[in-house]
Amino acid sequence: MDLLILLLLALLLLASPVALVKSSPSVPAIFIFGDSIFDAGNNHFNKNCTAQADFPPYGSSFFHRPTGRFTNGRTVADFISQFLGLPLQKPFLELQIQFLNGTLKRFPSNGINFASAGSGFLLDTNKFMGVTPIQTQLQQFQTLVDQNHIEKPVIQESIFLLESGSNDIFNYFLPFHTPTLSPDAYVDSMLDQVNKTINQIYQLGARRIAIFSLGPVGCVPARALLPNAPTNKCFGKMNVMAKKYNRRLEDIVNSIPTKYPGAIAVFGAMYSITHRFQTYPARYGFSDVTNACCGDGTLGGLMQCGREGYKICSNPNEFMFWDFYHPTERTYHLMSKALWNGNKNQIRPFNLMALATNITF
Repeated sequence: MDLLILLLLALLLLASPVALVKSSPSVPAIFIFGDSIFDAGNNHFNKNCTAQADFPPYGSSFFHRPTGRFTNGRTVADFISQFLGLPLQKPFLELQIQFLNGTLKRFPSNGINFASAGSGFLLDTNKFMGVTPIQTQLQQFQTLVDQNHIEKPVIQESIFLLESGSNDIFNYFLPFHTPTLSPDAYVDSMLDQVNKTINQIYQLGARRIAIFSLGPVGCVPARALLPNAPTNKCFGKMNVMAKKYNRRLEDIVNSIPTKYPGAIAVFGAMYSITHRFQTYPARYGFSDVTNACCGDGTLGGLMQCGREGYKICSNPNEFMFWDFYHPTERTYHLMSKALWNGNKNQIRPFNLMALATNITF
């Protein structure tokens, strides 16, 4: 009799609408803002920009051609899009050119990538290279919204990916750059721009926001270019600055639901994720977490991949770094999986799958 009652209860639960939890992603689009970690080719379509990756062997492992992405294949933004079942977002500048010349009748419904390699939260970061800072990326997005190229209901259901700051931190230590601010004041100025960015995208309709921390910037092979940086270990001063920024960035992310009614936000702990790869390389299939697969000189960090005289490894999947500054596609894939369905050591208060499905525990 007890068994029969249990079976009846189980059938009732299965038939009940309460049991039908919304579990499939309901995200129509992704809007992407940031630097070279996300750039899908915007800089390629900006002919005044000298920060480029639109030549071989960039893109060789997946697209089999350079796309303007600063890696051998897909980026985190690309993988997240694929996890959501969306086509990859195209660079805004490519779409704008097509729209203005009449080959594109309307902007795509799956979102847009505004990220620009070399950019930062601070307007002066790599300004001489012609990069597009976050502030301009937001203006580009706002113009599309104001001109009704993007519908407000779509914006509210979409995910906004935001990451920047590593170029700001790296540039603080450049030998030809004399900082006018202390490290703490410099971080303050970066976080001030973060707050302005969040406020602006919220005013434009963003309600699902994912903000990623900085990784260990002081460990990139390009530190070999800095006269005061060690090459036998990570550059501690740079990583200390990145960690200070990250701690306060997380406080900002945690305050978003209170400060902005209806908004939910997650903090991607990129420092922790990357640090695990460095600490347990074999566990993640890496044979080298220090040197660039593609480049030349100390750490492979003295020359950009693809420039005349560069060298390339035979096994990029075993390298954490693709070039002097950026991870390989495989590293990005591992990062993306941690962000998509990882635990609270990797992304919090919940992961991107939960953010996408409105299941917030």
